[in-house]
Amino acid sequence: MTNNLIQGVGIHQLKVFVDERGALLHLMRNDSPLFKHFGEVYFSEINPGVVKAWKRHSRMTQYLAVPVGTVKFVLYDARVDSPTSGTLNIWTLGRPAEYKLLVVPPGICYGFQGVDSRPSLIANCSDIPHDPTELQALDQYTAKVPYQW
Repeated sequence: MTNNLIQGVGIHQLKVFVDERGALLHLMRNDSPLFKHFGEVYFSEINPGVVKAWKRHSRMTQYLAVPVGTVKFVLYDARVDSPTSGTLNIWTLGRPAEYKLLVVPPGICYGFQGVDSRPSLIANCSDIPHDPTELQALDQYTAKVPYQW
């Protein structure tokens, strides 16, 4: 893994407000400089030790956070024309220590693994609705991504 951030990928601290009743967790506001426009919001649950990989979107930007549990994300820049082509980034996100927003731009191969002892929940706010014609799914063991789960 290299320490260079893949071009277009972002990692941003998210606000959490906690009191005796529980917590309020921010994900995205329409006045954020990161916000483009709304596509859809969905949640993905992942069980402990399970890997969901690899995906690459041609048009969709994803804004991901982990409000429950802990998830390891692996991103690979397979874009031929990118100055960070061939770069691999790994992030472990979740509460309470690493409640952050991970921005995954189009063209990035990514996968994730549940690394908590309980099921984890990923919140995804994307800038376009799901469109299967713009999604490329790759086998988790593909040689196209230099990472072994």
